[in-house]
Amino acid sequence: MDTTPVIIEVALNGTTGRARNPHVPISRDELIEDGRACIEAGASIVHCHIADMRVPAAEAAAEYRATFEPWVAADPDVLVLPTLGWGRTMTDKLGHVELLAGNGLLRLGFIDPGTMILGKAGANGLPDPESHVYINTYADMEVAIEQCNRLGLGMHFAIFEPGFLRNVLSYWRYDQLTPGSFVKFYFGGPGGYFAIGDSVTFGLPPTAKALDAYQEMLDLAGCDLPWFSAVVGGDLINTPIARLTLERGGHLRVGHEDHAGDRTPPNRELVAEVATLAATVGRPVATPAQAVNILGLPTRQVLGSS
Repeated sequence: MDTTPVIIEVALNGTTGRARNPHVPISRDELIEDGRACIEAGASIVHCHIADMRVPAAEAAAEYRATFEPWVAADPDVLVLPTLGWGRTMTDKLGHVELLAGNGLLRLGFIDPGTMILGKAGANGLPDPESHVYINTYADMEVAIEQCNRLGLGMHFAIFEPGFLRNVLSYWRYDQLTPGSFVKFYFGGPGGYFAIGDSVTFGLPPTAKALDAYQEMLDLAGCDLPWFSAVVGGDLINTPIARLTLERGGHLRVGHEDHAGDRTPPNRELVAEVATLAATVGRPVATPAQAVNILGLPTRQVLGSS
């Protein structure tokens, strides 16, 4: 049994509204409070979306900084993670990352390495024709990878579909990824990304065979990148994925961005559930400092004032 400490990421909000979970944090003050509670419960990576993502990079960076700084004050090693910003090009969409990395606050960069339909069910239960095509091209991936190499950031790769992992492995084979990079397997729960209905979802289901498939892809490539599991549009702790991931040495992500189902627990309770399950399989919860070490993140860089 692998006894490496498990890294817990919490995704505080995303597109989730109060109708889906009455505990979801929305305002800056709510995000700050919720993030602190999750750090205390065992989260080492804290991810959130700001209230208005369609703002210029400088404004987005200022809002993220105001949210992130209290978390880092609570633990200097905690890893904070924003989402894509707004703009026409990927350079525009990642402009806030440049600013947040400038004072050493941000240690992780990111890209979702592929294109897919972010679907939802319509009123009749069928796929809604207005569903969003989420596009990330190879050119977009190169922008993000160059940025992280230049800024000394680890890279978070969200794997929505098996093809996304193939793309990451292509860059990994040619040594393009930064130290501290990792992949995260997003298994499609019954509600899908928007947790609407139970007929339109994405990717592989949250089953043992699906996890086997992703692990086989890593094994065939001889790739030893750290890996996480998450269930989007479902209830992670009530799927086989949670325990299997812990037993196989992986890490876990929970939070209101992903969680859907009959239960509506606060984020801190979702984190605590993972911590409790980890204890039953003999894996302690990683502190933020341990998470930095497990991921192999480079030394924090301060590039000047931003």
